[in-house]
Amino acid sequence: MDEFELIRRYFNRDSMIAGADVGIGDDGAVLTPDASKQQVQVIDTLVEGVHFPHATDAADIAYRAVAVNLSDIAAMGAHPRWMTLALTLRNLDEQWVESFASGLFEAADKYGVGLIGGDTTRGPAVTVTVAITGEVEAGEALLRSGAQVGDEIYVTGTLGDAAAGLRTLQADTPDDFLLARFLRPTPRIEAGRALVGSATAAIDVSDGLAGDVSKLLNASGVGAEIDIEKLPLSTAIQARFSITEQQQLALLGGDDYELCFTAAPDVVSGISGITRIGRVTESVGLCCRLNGDVVEVDSSGYRHFQ
Repeated sequence: MDEFELIRRYFNRDSMIAGADVGIGDDGAVLTPDASKQQVQVIDTLVEGVHFPHATDAADIAYRAVAVNLSDIAAMGAHPRWMTLALTLRNLDEQWVESFASGLFEAADKYGVGLIGGDTTRGPAVTVTVAITGEVEAGEALLRSGAQVGDEIYVTGTLGDAAAGLRTLQADTPDDFLLARFLRPTPRIEAGRALVGSATAAIDVSDGLAGDVSKLLNASGVGAEIDIEKLPLSTAIQARFSITEQQQLALLGGDDYELCFTAAPDVVSGISGITRIGRVTESVGLCCRLNGDVVEVDSSGYRHFQ
């Protein structure tokens, strides 16, 4: 089976995709976007041994590749429409590809995004690149650059779970809940949509809360204070780690794909599943406090070339 048969057998669905006049099977997709909205384009690459362990199940790899892109769509306040896939494999293992396709379409179907094209190649390591197109009302996209002095800082969900899950896996004592938070993150599409018109700035937490908040602050030209004791923690992480480890994982661990956003006080009070963790200030930079005392924190976040 060559790459063309692989695409036909595992990735080319007969079902129609809304807005896609031509999908898989031609030199390019032909799309009809909503003329009243703006497009949001995102792309992420996952590399074996860098973004996921070598023995990771193929379905989990695919699901995660879609979810991390959807998290960027959520952070922009958009809703997803279409995606493309570039897949590099060391060799052709049909059982592996079938599992990969099942995970890919599980995530795609759950969040209403259609696969419209892509590419398959052979290479030294499994590499998955997904690009997603979303749409948002004209002029309403959430950006990193709108935070204002006096805004409160919020996050969705709980923090540190993904990094904790990877740590339990590496220690050969995996925790099902924490590991699922790493392998199959939940993109906060509904929360992102609810924040349109309310949040002043937003970012998804992919490289660690401290690092990602710092990116938002730099884009907005403001500072912030975060109260470490207010960071939301799951019961699973509390059961497996000391309080110091919990706080470190929540503040510095990456891959949670929760949303962090700023908003005026009480503007987002009707949105469920969010926690206020700090405030935007005039002084430049991020200040982290634990029960009122300043704590030194490396807010550089994860860097590939460092």
